[in-house]
This record gives sequence, C-alpha cells and structure tokens, in this order.
Amino acid sequence: MAEPAIIEVGLVRAAPLEVVMAEEQAASQKTQAEPLVSGLAAYIKQCWSYARDAKQQTVEPKMIQNMRARRGEYDPEKMAAIREAGGSEIYANLTSTKCRAAASWLRDVLVGTGGDRPWSIHPTPIPDLPPEINKQVVQAVVGPIMQALQAGIDVPQAEIMAIMSTLKDQALAAVREDAGRKADRMADKMEDQLVEGNFLKALDEIIDDITTFPAAILKGPIVRRKPRLTWQGNEPVVKDELTLEWERVSPFNIYPSPASTEVDDGYLIERHKLSRQDLQEMIGVDGYDDATIRVVLDQYGQGGLREWLTNDVAMASAEGKATTAVAQNPEGLIDALQYWGSVQGKMLREWGMTEKEIPDPTKEYHVEAWLIGPYVIKAVLNYDPMHRRPYYKVSYEEVPGTFWGNSVADLVRDPQVVANAAARAMVNNMGIASGPQVGINVDRVPQGEQITSVTPWKIWQYTSDPVNGQGAPIQFWQPDSRIQELMAVFQRFSDMADEYSGIPKYMTGESAGGAGRTASGMSMMIQNAGKTIKQVLSNVDMHIITPLLERLYYYNMRYSEDPELKGDVQIVARGAASLVAKESAQVRRNEFLAATANPIDMQIVGVEGRAALLRESAKNLDMNADKIVPPPEVLKLRQMVAQQAMQPQLPQGPTPANPTQSGEQLMNGAPVTDNFAPKPAQM
Repeated sequence: MAEPAIIEVGLVRAAPLEVVMAEEQAASQKTQAEPLVSGLAAYIKQCWSYARDAKQQTVEPKMIQNMRARRGEYDPEKMAAIREAGGSEIYANLTSTKCRAAASWLRDVLVGTGGDRPWSIHPTPIPDLPPEINKQVVQAVVGPIMQALQAGIDVPQAEIMAIMSTLKDQALAAVREDAGRKADRMADKMEDQLVEGNFLKALDEIIDDITTFPAAILKGPIVRRKPRLTWQGNEPVVKDELTLEWERVSPFNIYPSPASTEVDDGYLIERHKLSRQDLQEMIGVDGYDDATIRVVLDQYGQGGLREWLTNDVAMASAEGKATTAVAQNPEGLIDALQYWGSVQGKMLREWGMTEKEIPDPTKEYHVEAWLIGPYVIKAVLNYDPMHRRPYYKVSYEEVPGTFWGNSVADLVRDPQVVANAAARAMVNNMGIASGPQVGINVDRVPQGEQITSVTPWKIWQYTSDPVNGQGAPIQFWQPDSRIQELMAVFQRFSDMADEYSGIPKYMTGESAGGAGRTASGMSMMIQNAGKTIKQVLSNVDMHIITPLLERLYYYNMRYSEDPELKGDVQIVARGAASLVAKESAQVRRNEFLAATANPIDMQIVGVEGRAALLRESAKNLDMNADKIVPPPEVLKLRQMVAQQAMQPQLPQGPTPANPTQSGEQLMNGAPVTDNFAPKPAQM
C-alpha cells in the first residue's frame, strides 16, 4: 500500500487530515485504555448499574403501568388472563379522566394567558446601602455641623442623630426605588430568556408527567449553539448564537442514586440516545474530547449502541410505539450516559485535566461526564458554586425521604382495577341476562336439527322419550341480572378515585348534587377541592419555579454585562397564591380603582400610582398595557412639560437650528434624541 502523500505548507511539511485523525484516534484509544481512565469509565458504569437496578426493581414497572392506564390499556399479562377466561375486554378509563382534569387545572394556573406569569421578582425588603451612599450621608451632616461649631453654635446630639436618620431614610428610599427598577428590568430580561428558550413549552410538557409518572423532570438552562436568521439589508444571514434552553426530560431516562431524595443528592445519570449528527456537532465544543468522539463514530457509527437496557421494548409498547423498530435500532442510535456527581481527582488528572483545575488528586470533585461504551468523551467540573445540577424534579404527591413520589395514576390505581373488574362483569352479565338460557335433551333431537341459535317463531322437532319419561325435551330459564349491584360497586370505587386523587367529578363538568346546585355552594365545593391542587402547585413552586429562576438569576448576575440588571432581589413563585387570588383579584382591583378615584386619594397616589393600577388591570385583561397606559418615563416628561407651560414666560434666546424633536412628540412617547442637530449647509 502506498504511503500517504505529504503536504508542504511553507517550510513546514504537514501530514494529510486523514493521517492526523488516525493518529488522534490511536492516541485516544491508548489513553482510554490506561488503568486510571478505564477506572473513570468503570466508576461511572458501576454507578449506572446501581441506579439502573434500583429503578428497574421498584419504579419502572409502576411507570409502565401508569402509561398503559393513561392510554386505557391492560398490561399484557392481565389481557392474556382476560382473554383466556373469555368475556368483555372493556376498560373503564378513570385514570385518563383524572389525569386530564388535574393537568387542565395546573395549566390554568402555571401557564396562564398573556402577561400573567406564575412568578415575580422583588427587591429585598431592606436593600443594603452602598458604601458611597453612607459616605455621602455622613458628609452631608458633618459639613454643616462643623460650620455651626466654628460659629459657636452648640448642636445637640439628638438633633444630629435625627438629621442623619432623616438623610439615611431619604437615601434608603432612593435605593429602594433604584432596586425596584433593576428588579423590573431583571424580570423582563429573564422572561425574555424563558420565552426564547422554550421554557413554557417544557413546562406544559411536564404537567402531563406530573399527573402520569412518579416524578416529572425539567432541565435547564442548557447553553447551546443555535442558528439564528438575521437580515442585512435584504439579504438573509444565518449566524450561530449561544442561547439558553429548557427542555422536558423523560422520567424513563433519569436514574438517581438509590439513596437520593433530590436531584442534588448523591449522583444523577441521564440516559441519551444520540444520532451520528448529534455526536458530530459535539466536535470542537469546549470540554469534549474530539479524538475520542471520532473513535466512537468509527466504532458505533454504523450499527449503533443499545447495550444497557432490556426494557426499551416494554416502554415503547406502553407509549404506543412500534416495538420492532426499537429492538432493531434501524436509525443507529448510540446510547450515552451523562453523569453528574463527584469523582476522585486523580481520575480527572489522568483523563486530561490540568493541575490548576485539579490541585488535590485525592479530593472529590463535582463533575459532568459523558460515557459511551468504554469511552469517556467529556469530563468537566460543575461550574455551579453550590454544585447544583441543571435538573428540577417535582411529584404530584411528594413522599418524604424518597426521590419518586406518587402521581394521579398511582393514587387511583386500586379504584381503577376494581372499576375495570366491575365494568367487565356488568358487560358480561348484560350479555348473559339479555335473553333466556336454553337446555335441550340431545337424545330427543332429530338428526340434523339446528340447536345453536334461537329465533322467533322457531319450530322445534324432537322425538319421543324412549323410556316414556315425562320431562320436557327443551327447557328455558332467564338468568338473573346483577347490573344494579355491579353498578353500585363501580360507582363506589369511582367515588373513591375522586377522594384518592383530590379531583372531584364536578371539576370536569359533571353536575354536583346537594350544595352544588347553587352558585355559592358550588363555589365553596370548588374552593375545598382546590386545597389538593394548591399543594401540588406549592410543590411546583418549591421544586421547579423557584430554583430554576434562582439559577437563571445567578447566570445573569455572573455573565451579563448590563449593570442595570444587577441588584439584590428575591424570587417569588406565586402559583398557589394565584389560584387563591385569581378569581377575585380583578374584582378587588376594580373596587380599589373606584375607591381611589377622588381628589384626596389622587394627591396621595399621584399620576404614577394611578397609572400603575391601570397598567396591572390592563395586563390581567390580556391587553397590551403599553398601548393603553404610557410608561413612567413618558408620564414624568408630560408633567415636566405641563409645569413649564404653567410658569411665566421669560425672554428666550435664539431657537436652535432645525430641532429634531418637539415637546409634543416627547409627550406622546417618542424616544429622546439629540435636539440640537447641526444646521444643513447652505446651497
């Protein structure tokens, strides 16, 4: 075989790209085969083995059952037993009804409409005064006091303290106003990031997971390089930009350590199914080993890698997917494990991290590592100072001390089983009791007589009794109907499903008797039923909304270059609170607007306060508040123009040449521009 050609570049002779890639792959294979690197891969595989076995023994069978119950299907073993016994295969789908009702209720509060977001940002109650402000307060007091002392005027200590307290209160009020403005800008910035990062889509998807699976998982923010279409004149230009994204993670693909209770306890592993394109896009990204990725593509690029799970077919069947395609893996998908947890420093040193990154090889370091087969394609330190993972977990019903809780499908499993049995028995009984049962003495039936069906006006032929017996050759009797008893059983366990899930029937539109016949009684019943969903919303607020927003706030504080966004704020997730106040908030707001519409209150509230009330009312009516109520800056400018118009007119100097913006334009909200444009040259 001929040797590869050598390319001369100036005075440097470089090998072709194929030779360089081959050398990189050989070096990577040699490095990955070394004991310590193999130890890193072996350690991750060991953690994976423990987490997988623990989940497969307890959680995954329940998840598959829940998925089938949500789809209204029996488990294969149960269906086989029903068909062997014969009779009806009806499925009384209580689970799907309860899951849909709970999901609709959660969406109504969490997703909302228009500008109604289930969270807010406020400055801390007592923001810290910057050192320069404290210094200015002291200087403002010391100067006049020194002058008074030099003039021989004795200033009492109490008066000095009162002046300092007043000045400090004024400074604190100004700082609070500035902190509120920064908090509003940070809220707008974060909402823009969430909208562009598909957060609402991910939140909408996990709502169904909350009602169906023992836990729902949301992931983010994930920094990804995405193509964005921009315009340069009339020409479209595609540019790659770094964006933050959030996504739903299937509960089937999350494997916590057996002792974990939260995502940040122990270690956490996410299973990925990567295509060749996914791996190709990782080449050149910081943190990934390009040579090892090429080795993986060379080894698994054709046939794929599906060696770690044996229940993929069962999961695909429960999800309604074609099991043949899953088993054969025609797309050549490659299994990868994303590991989050601690690793000994010497393993990371051997993998390629520097001594600066890993100063102590005996210490445990929190890392993110990717494993494909025996190859570690990525190992980086967790950049979060609290070692938090970008995952958020919530359950419909949290179970203390465990990672996995209970879903609606888990809570109604027993009523669902009994309701199915009662429904099948009712259908079978209706079939049996729908007509008479017939008994025939076959010894007295003539040859060729049809005895398999009964039709109206049928003529029965039979022979004489050879022993001169008096018994009738044909007997008819009507089986008893047990529909009422079975219906009572079905109704009782259907009611138990309401109690277990906390989702009563009248929440799905069914009429309620008793107190539910009146508007006030129905309102009280809905309010009582809302206690369960309030607890679920509190779980969402505590385990998803608040930590997610805190992480995004930390990201902006660390990486944003805009000083107007940075301030001391607190995140307020108000999902449960909004459920309580949503119905009556607008009514109370309208009452407050009417009560303060008088000259005395207007002097206290002022134009800006009144505008804030109108703006909030417009937002809750799903209107564009900015088109109805001018921004605060425009209102201040209008007040300034009005005050100037009321002042006596003084002799004015020459008017600047060609003003580009009039006071009327500023009052109407036009952006402020340079009002002293240069005079055009004379022709």
